[in-house]
Amino acid sequence: MPLDRLAAPLDLAQRVYDALSDAIGSGALAPGERVTQEGLAERFGVSRQPVLQALLLLKRQGLIVDAGRKGVMVAPLDPVLVRRLYEVRAALDGAACRLAAVRMDDAQRARGQALLAAGDSAMRSGDATALVAADVDFHLFLYEASGNPLFAETAAPLWRHMRRVMGAMLRSREAYEAVWHEHAAILTALIAGDGERAAAIATAHTNDAADRLAAPLESQGAQR
Repeated sequence: MPLDRLAAPLDLAQRVYDALSDAIGSGALAPGERVTQEGLAERFGVSRQPVLQALLLLKRQGLIVDAGRKGVMVAPLDPVLVRRLYEVRAALDGAACRLAAVRMDDAQRARGQALLAAGDSAMRSGDATALVAADVDFHLFLYEASGNPLFAETAAPLWRHMRRVMGAMLRSREAYEAVWHEHAAILTALIAGDGERAAAIATAHTNDAADRLAAPLESQGAQR
């Protein structure tokens, strides 16, 4: 997303944080890209203070790291962190699926089908940003369908990192065709009330995603 100038809100630091977090998640600010307080303040049309506050919060979340005298930069992608994130997500998604299969109602079934259609539409358009958004929405739907809001709350910090990994690494239609085939299989199992099958597919789906995303990063590290 473009980094547009912002109107002066009551909580400007939060607005700056939201804009930077979205830009990092979408890949508009790429891993390793260097930024400065002055440069960001100019691009947003704000003072340096709200930018500093936003950067401090992003640092605590591990999305921004120091870059010496040249300011800060978007944290590089770390294959070890990627695998750890997906190990936790596999556990959460599997547990959420077991509950969702029991608690799913007609409205949730319709919601799941609509999300699959949105993903198919994004895939046909080739819009990488829309594909990542649709992918995230499907997994958030699993947490919602579980009936336990703590799944989404627990996963929220993880998705800040996973969104940017997906945005940087999942760029091919072929990769997403496999993703949406697996999403459809998860939903089919949920609608059938087979929580164990849905959990097994979701876990394998997440483990496969970890391999797809971490392996190229591990290869790049080995070549240095």
